[in-house]
Amino acid sequence: MKHCSLQSSFSNIVPFRYFIPVYCFHKCLVTQPRHRIGVAIGDQILDLSVIKSLFRGPVLSNHQDVFDQPTLNAFMGLGYEAWRETRRSLQQLLSANETTLRDDVSLRSRAFFHQSSAMMHLPAEIGDYTDFYSSRDHATNVGIMFRGKENALMPNWLRLPVGYHGRASSIVVSGTPIRRPSGQMRPDQSKPPVFGQSKQLDIELEMAFFVGGGNRLGEPIPIERAHQHIFGMVLMNDWSARDIQAWEYVPLGPFLGKNFGTTISPWVVPMEALLPFADIDLVYMYWTMKQQLSHHTVNGCNVRPGDLLASGTISGPDPDSFGSMLELSWKGSKTVDLGGGETRTFLKDGDEVTLTGYCEGNGYRVGFGPCAGTILPAL
Repeated sequence: MKHCSLQSSFSNIVPFRYFIPVYCFHKCLVTQPRHRIGVAIGDQILDLSVIKSLFRGPVLSNHQDVFDQPTLNAFMGLGYEAWRETRRSLQQLLSANETTLRDDVSLRSRAFFHQSSAMMHLPAEIGDYTDFYSSRDHATNVGIMFRGKENALMPNWLRLPVGYHGRASSIVVSGTPIRRPSGQMRPDQSKPPVFGQSKQLDIELEMAFFVGGGNRLGEPIPIERAHQHIFGMVLMNDWSARDIQAWEYVPLGPFLGKNFGTTISPWVVPMEALLPFADIDLVYMYWTMKQQLSHHTVNGCNVRPGDLLASGTISGPDPDSFGSMLELSWKGSKTVDLGGGETRTFLKDGDEVTLTGYCEGNGYRVGFGPCAGTILPAL
């Protein structure tokens, strides 16, 4: 099995991360395992369902049951003030001078366990998924390949965040294998299209954010309040069949070349933890998350807790910062050296791709968790 790895860096500090595990340590082998909400504390996990009664703030005191749920949707739906309150409560409970957890051996034994004993699952029930196209360098590179340098960016690109509605049902958690898709394509423009398995299977290095509090149909989210509706971020790989995509996307955009699988990391880094470091080092993004969300709802479109909005491929101006094989191989015209004598233009069956990202503080890092998938042969 071949292994390809891309890395995305973020110069921020994240004190904790929300995620959904199934607890599969030894106790669960003889009981009924269930999805639970937890927080990463170093290499440990804090089970929020065990300590839910300790959340006694003005919002959460009446909504402690959200930490018993199998996904984050109910918690995200409580809104901005609940997220802030949760963060403050956790900081207090985990502080060095707080005795509630520190001195209660029985409570600690039930509330903490090692990350290696957990199985990760999708952090939310994703109702809708939208993918944007927000990296100017990526859009320019792709435009040059398909339309030429003089017409690289379409006329609307600098005026609004271009995006398309994807398929939420095929979003999977890191570690889920991805089946090579088949479809119609036209590799030889002088001949009719053909049906077959994709020969140009690609990756897209992206970030995505979960919508927290939604909006009513017909009521846009103004950009001044957009941050109150953005819960947290994950890493994402928007797998793409470039040969299928190139033939089908005119005039309505991506379809079968995209919706066969999209991978996200199981960790959700809450925006409340990122607020002191709001300028996440995605230096190649032209459109921000707040602009994306506001534009998405400017016509009155309603979004709901658990909806996922993605950045689009994150690429920079040189090959070291490209976020797709399409760009690294420049549409298959050159090979990408993986080391050890291995090269690629696009992905082969058996290849495993792992995207990683981290937040960096003074002398330490906190990762987003892996975003990985292995390519299975087409059926």
